[in-house]
Amino acid sequence: MSMHYPHALPPAAGERIEVAPGVFWLRMPLPFQLDHINLWLLRDGDGWTIVDTGFPDDAVRATWRQVIAGLDGPVKRLIVTHFHPDHLGLATWLMAETGAPLWMTSGEFLTAHVVWNEVAGHGARFMVEQFRQHGLDADGLARFEKRGSGYRKAVPALPEHYHRLKADDEIGVDGRPWQVIIGHGHAPEHMSLYCPELGVLISGDMLLPRISTNISVFAATPDADALGWYLDSLDKLASGIPEQTLVLPSHGLPFHGVQPRVAALHAHHEERLRALENSCEHAPKSAAESLDVLFQRALDTHQTMFAMGEAIAHLNYLEQAGRLSRNIDADGVIRFQRQQQNAVN
Repeated sequence: MSMHYPHALPPAAGERIEVAPGVFWLRMPLPFQLDHINLWLLRDGDGWTIVDTGFPDDAVRATWRQVIAGLDGPVKRLIVTHFHPDHLGLATWLMAETGAPLWMTSGEFLTAHVVWNEVAGHGARFMVEQFRQHGLDADGLARFEKRGSGYRKAVPALPEHYHRLKADDEIGVDGRPWQVIIGHGHAPEHMSLYCPELGVLISGDMLLPRISTNISVFAATPDADALGWYLDSLDKLASGIPEQTLVLPSHGLPFHGVQPRVAALHAHHEERLRALENSCEHAPKSAAESLDVLFQRALDTHQTMFAMGEAIAHLNYLEQAGRLSRNIDADGVIRFQRQQQNAVN
């Protein structure tokens, strides 16, 4: 089966498109190169469940007010897939507007709080030191020191309480069970939702139709094999979801074809891994020195943050697979070199 897109165009601002019985698609703008996020409204008896919130912007708030005013019942529940600002940024505001409780996983709720408070290895000062160790130059480090983490601006306030969701939980929505599927690599405990009865998967950022989601290593877990975790999560997802399932991603268009998309993502990352491994054959490379191998375009400061995290993730994967070795040079920078046996092969 190849990928298939049942909807050629997204909804306009404030518009709802019903993509499955009782499942409605909203789209909100983002102030980034990735300029939109898909949000979901689920009919829930005499009310509604919202999945994800959008970015805290006055235009998005106004659109939400328009949407909520047009509903024929109360918002009963707000489900957030993970802690990133485009998903959690308006959670506190929506809870106040609707009176709905927040449902999410502990890993995402607690990570949001440590990132917001910049403690426990999360925050700008930790990121700057991590990037220094991985070879980013003084000008790049200075830009990140000046910029800060940005998370507090993108998430103005955080909820103080929530209903905890765990792997394999079932959420009853309008009399139908939705299964909680946990994925790793993009976020600590990212939640997707699958309804077998409807044949619908709300994939969040774990499975996107056109781009690969960002896979980064954070300063708090410097040796993490985030890419390995992500690829394993994709394989588990693909093995448990029928191929005709309608996938509702956070970015891009809804699509059919979980298995071909997962296969394409594996091929994409392996191609990038091989290029990176080959680039480390004759001289060791740091993550910063690998950016032009992985990203063959100019990067602004915001994009460089994600690119550095992704480069570290790919290098960690190759090291833990025995394809590269890690050394700390006299300048204190971590560099990776191709293993001799791999070079011979």
